[in-house]
Amino acid sequence: MEVIGLISCEGTAQRMENGRPYILATTGMVADMIQHIVGDSATVEALMHAGVDPHLYKASQGDLRKILDADYLFYNGVHLEGKLAGILEKQARVKPVIAVGGGLKDLIKVGEGIYDPHIWFDVSLWKEATAYATAQLAKLDSANRDYYQANASTYMRQLDSLDAWIHQRIGTIPTDKRILITAHDAFSYFGRAYGIEVRGLQGISTLSEFGLQDVSNLVNFIVSHHIPAVFVESSVSDRSLKAVLAGVHQRGGHVKIGGNLFSDAMGAPGTPEGTYIGMVKYNVNTIVEALGGDTI
Repeated sequence: MEVIGLISCEGTAQRMENGRPYILATTGMVADMIQHIVGDSATVEALMHAGVDPHLYKASQGDLRKILDADYLFYNGVHLEGKLAGILEKQARVKPVIAVGGGLKDLIKVGEGIYDPHIWFDVSLWKEATAYATAQLAKLDSANRDYYQANASTYMRQLDSLDAWIHQRIGTIPTDKRILITAHDAFSYFGRAYGIEVRGLQGISTLSEFGLQDVSNLVNFIVSHHIPAVFVESSVSDRSLKAVLAGVHQRGGHVKIGGNLFSDAMGAPGTPEGTYIGMVKYNVNTIVEALGGDTI
């Protein structure tokens, strides 16, 4: 479908219900952030649901209607929503379209002009993104500026507590076991922030291909470092890591699946993992316990 044809005068109309703007966020993490900021002053919805890989996401006809109907669009940015980028760019001509990662400076560079998009795994960085989103919302809706800022301050104090808790939990893992191996390289910000080495079989995008040499290299690393566990991801196929496990066992090594981590999508709505803070806590506890840290 030709994207340009989706943009019409209808797409510019305000869809406010009972005076409240309709805010559409691409991922669950962004939607959760925006909901904390706006409270009951707006209707917030996530475009991508639990288990959806944003690297591979393609908008359905129903999703396109939501995009057209939204008063404001918030997205992660840093090229996370690759296939959706063209639609977002065109919608920016007729309504506010804001990347919460747009105000961040301390990004991990992975290539020429390419940065790791998984900013939410460093809680202090996500706090900065929250502050940026709050400032943008205050500009869009100055009547609610003080309300947004108060909500954001409360939420950012919760993020400060979460950040301190993660440092404490990771600190219980034996130093030589602080190595996190996952299906794709989504946890570099997590590793940098909390002092744990991170390796992924695929690159920062699940669009990246992996080959036999990648599998062989990771098998050798696991065997030589006596890694006790590797982790699959809720939004990524476990096929690649199963090949790694088979290779380790053929070499006489012992490694297990340490758990299923939430990487590019949160858990189902209504569950603890369906919130940003709950998702992060679940991931951290899963990692810590599988790598020999303290159990809760």
